[in-house]
Amino acid sequence: MSKKKFKRVLVVLGGTSGERAVSLDSGKACIQALKSKKYKVKSFDPKFKNFNLINKKSIDVIFNALHGKDGEDGVAQSYFEFLKIPYTHSGVISSYNAMNKIISKKIFSKNKIRTPKFFSISKTDLINKKLKEQITIKKIKFPVVVKPVNEGSSLGVQVCKNNKVLIKETKILFKKYDQLIFEEYIAGQEIQVAVINGVPLGAIELVPKRLFYDYKAKYTKEAKTEHIMPARLSKKKYNEVLQIAKKTHKALDCRGVTRSDFKFFNNKFNLLEINTQPGMTDLSLVPEIANYKGLSFENLIEKILLDASINK
Repeated sequence: MSKKKFKRVLVVLGGTSGERAVSLDSGKACIQALKSKKYKVKSFDPKFKNFNLINKKSIDVIFNALHGKDGEDGVAQSYFEFLKIPYTHSGVISSYNAMNKIISKKIFSKNKIRTPKFFSISKTDLINKKLKEQITIKKIKFPVVVKPVNEGSSLGVQVCKNNKVLIKETKILFKKYDQLIFEEYIAGQEIQVAVINGVPLGAIELVPKRLFYDYKAKYTKEAKTEHIMPARLSKKKYNEVLQIAKKTHKALDCRGVTRSDFKFFNNKFNLLEINTQPGMTDLSLVPEIANYKGLSFENLIEKILLDASINK
């Protein structure tokens, strides 16, 4: 579909996930950017209306600014496909696979992309399995990272220094989630890479003042996370991480923009996860990387919009 046919844009934002506030900020920024490009823009918040109430006749394309559960795990994308309205970012299966940390890590491994050792346990499994035994079997050393299988923005992520803390945090998380993933903690540099339409944009380094780049470090100025663009890597290693991110984007058959999160330690990159709906707030990394490369926020948003499609 040509640019001319994409005149009426529906920005879907908000939702009901734990990342609602971030989605609202991203969505509002995208609305402003699209309006500055002379698009006719409406907004839609699925917290208050069902997707079935979207008026197909009044829009040409959907800009998906949702984050988290139901927004980037294939649920919203399924509705958009059902409505046969072109939409931005990745499709149903790609979104589901990227959001599910077990599936995505298996895809990483299949494609020979290094990722931290891990195992997963469901709430019912815990009755028959002891965490300490599993950690020994999987040869994972403390500290251990425990997190929900399908959350974003580091929600629920805990770094546990010993078995006592691990058991405590696991019990707390199981009150809210049915399945958790446990993986080895990788020290080193936090490196994040943006890819748009299959082409790597650049790599940024993060120096959080907190133990790791958690929700507060990502979305609050008070956390004072230092952003270093470009990442402090040799030219060879910088290009290497760009190519790994490109390979990851392709391995999961992603569309539009993605952000891959890495740890660089002992001269090796470990891929933690890939995000198919990266934030577009004033503290977000993809816009910062794009700006460094000479791509304004308004042009970035339009570039994402023009890649919108269905049947993906």
